[in-house]
Amino acid sequence: MFKIDGNVMRFLLLLVIMCACVSLPAQAAVELARQGRSPQLLEEVYHHQGVPYLAVDDVLPALGLRGYWNSVDHRYTITTPSGKATFFPGGQYVKIGERFLPLQHRSLFIDGRLRVSEDFVLETLAPLLPYPVYYRNLDPDVAAPEPSEGALDRLFAFLLQKKKSSTEPALRAVAIDPGHGGEETGAIGLNGVKEKDVVLGVARQLEKQVKMKLGVPVYLSRNDDYTLSFDQHLQSARHDNVDAFILLHAQAALSPQPRGIHLYVRASEETFSTTQPGGGKASSMMLALRLSEALREAGFEVVEVTQAPLLPLVRGNLPTVLIELGYLSNNGDCQLLTDNAGQARLAAALFSGLQKFSARP
Repeated sequence: MFKIDGNVMRFLLLLVIMCACVSLPAQAAVELARQGRSPQLLEEVYHHQGVPYLAVDDVLPALGLRGYWNSVDHRYTITTPSGKATFFPGGQYVKIGERFLPLQHRSLFIDGRLRVSEDFVLETLAPLLPYPVYYRNLDPDVAAPEPSEGALDRLFAFLLQKKKSSTEPALRAVAIDPGHGGEETGAIGLNGVKEKDVVLGVARQLEKQVKMKLGVPVYLSRNDDYTLSFDQHLQSARHDNVDAFILLHAQAALSPQPRGIHLYVRASEETFSTTQPGGGKASSMMLALRLSEALREAGFEVVEVTQAPLLPLVRGNLPTVLIELGYLSNNGDCQLLTDNAGQARLAAALFSGLQKFSARP
């Protein structure tokens, strides 16, 4: 029988708890450079408990430094003019030679990358360099999030099927279903553009925005081009903490004239609880209206929000909206949906709608 070494097991458990504890409520941007070099813009900045975190692999090139990850010892080493600085995820200090420098905020794995805090860069790393460091936080006024449940609290809440309370965030997790995939191409538009490809592009952009700015989990039904069954398309929405389900599609018409975005909600909803946040008969319509408002504010043409009996029933009180992002048979819509910048604009508008929905009374 295969056995796992106790030290390995403890490390894995620590890593799981660390990842579970990370909260990512806001995104910012930072300019960073060493003396004599042009500032580099670091846009992938996460906030955890009000503290900006930057990917260490983005920080080092901006300062003219190098580092490497030791996968055996689970430590990261930075080569500096003052010697090698070594630290590990979750550690409370940096070791330089025989010295141990305490850290105000521990390094964390966030969204698959090792990240260090702003004070790590300014108070720990910068003094090790023989030249001044330029650092500018372009969004210093991002508000610190409210304290969240600990990892073990969330674990027991899941095991006990704890009901959502009025003190929890209005949006704990988001499920996104990019339509079709694999052999099921969906609508075919101008120049052979496939629906399955454009909706996946928008879904990935939206996933990143929600993770970085709201700091809640995102469940995609698919993250690549493969075929899913009908049930698998709904699987992402069956996590207990999901409070919004977005189904992304695009369409085509026989004429090139039809254009614009359509949003659909179910004609009726079974209400499991009218006192539980996120519950209630009008929750899907509320989400659709917030999304529609944000899309219009971003300059997109929204044709209508429609009640239709065409949506699958995942959970009766789960806010669910199907979005037809545009017509692949229309030149303007097709260009928007196949352009990376256009997909990013759509995702930003959809995120704004989710943010409005999450901030509702």
